[in-house]
Amino acid sequence: MTISTPRSAPTPAGSPFIHYQDNQLLMEQVSLKELAQLYGTPLYVYSRAALQAAWQRYQEASELGDVVVCFGMKANSNLAILQEFSRLGAGFDLVSGGELARALKAGADASKIVFSGVGKQAWEIEAGLQAKIKCFNVESIPELDLISAVATRMGVSAPISLRVNPDVDAKTHPYISTGLKENKFGIDILLAPEVYSYAKTLPGLDVVGVDCHIGSQITEMSPFLDAADKLIDLLDRLREQDIQLHHVDIGGGLGIRYTNEEPVHPKDLVAKILEKLRQRGYQDMQLVMEPGRSLVGNSGLLLSQVQFVKTTEARNFAIVDAAMNDLLRPTLYDAYHGVLALEHKAGEAQTYDVVGPICESGDWLAKQRDLVIEAGDFLAVESAGAYGFTMASQYNTRPRAAEVLVDGDKHYLIRERETFEHIYGLDRML
Repeated sequence: MTISTPRSAPTPAGSPFIHYQDNQLLMEQVSLKELAQLYGTPLYVYSRAALQAAWQRYQEASELGDVVVCFGMKANSNLAILQEFSRLGAGFDLVSGGELARALKAGADASKIVFSGVGKQAWEIEAGLQAKIKCFNVESIPELDLISAVATRMGVSAPISLRVNPDVDAKTHPYISTGLKENKFGIDILLAPEVYSYAKTLPGLDVVGVDCHIGSQITEMSPFLDAADKLIDLLDRLREQDIQLHHVDIGGGLGIRYTNEEPVHPKDLVAKILEKLRQRGYQDMQLVMEPGRSLVGNSGLLLSQVQFVKTTEARNFAIVDAAMNDLLRPTLYDAYHGVLALEHKAGEAQTYDVVGPICESGDWLAKQRDLVIEAGDFLAVESAGAYGFTMASQYNTRPRAAEVLVDGDKHYLIRERETFEHIYGLDRML
């Protein structure tokens, strides 16, 4: 299949800091082809200006009241990126002891760290208490008991918030929807008053907040507002029980633009939620947010080189050196990521499936994309700054990609490419 090639280069979907100049794709002022040739591919590349611009959107929201923004670092946990957000004033939302260690290594302010996740272990709780984090988001009664026991043994008080499940449909992919009754996350909001009362009886606990997180890649405001209404109703019931909380955590989940989405601006969402809180008499309540994807998603690209162009009766395939182990989202979520050639060429475009070398039919990055390419050309997979490298693996004994940060006309290697020795260095032969 062939189509007419547009006269002008395509417009990248997610970021003004990624653009064509003289038919060469640049990130800020740096040629991406030069980076691919210098560092090799597959290669993750991030724009520092894009990270700062995304943070500024949340900074504008935080100026509306007492708002704490905690970066959901499971989206991207590279130390340099965590360091950048820490310098900008971000807190961090994390889900493991390893992420806690990373955040502290990057200079995080522990008093702005919230620890989420359904399966916290005793050593992770102890590490959080030693660091004096802001809060544990508790997801079950057994977890309450464990945190109480650990804190009591250590002779400290653990600040806790209950993560409630508000049974709100986030209208997103079922794998990233977390606020329905059938999901594993949180405590049924109808049972929450009873669980709060129980928490108040346990030693070593300081009950400070309520938390919910309904899902990810949400591009409408209504699910957040529905959840906020349910949280405020819960606050009313707790007030009747003489349980006063310090903060409401509405989680993360704001989406980004992959194709033609029109994401909600954080400032608009925060304004609506603060208005609801003030109308119900909670004007002194702190609002906590846990954005992940919306802070990093459109900052990053995955660069790859075309190895072969294969034509069959049914499809054309662009076989590249990146694979599902580098970017899992397409095969895991059937997710769409834009694909751009690093050099915009004249000529007739053909329709390709962009696939990797792994021995799996699910090893694809994009399907049915119109491109003017040949073997040896470089491609960029868009919107790869979130859940790209953090979900990467070493499947097929493939070293994980290097990572580079672009800053104006400069670039910095922020993670070296793995070697085979990194992969099997911990193995032991009989």
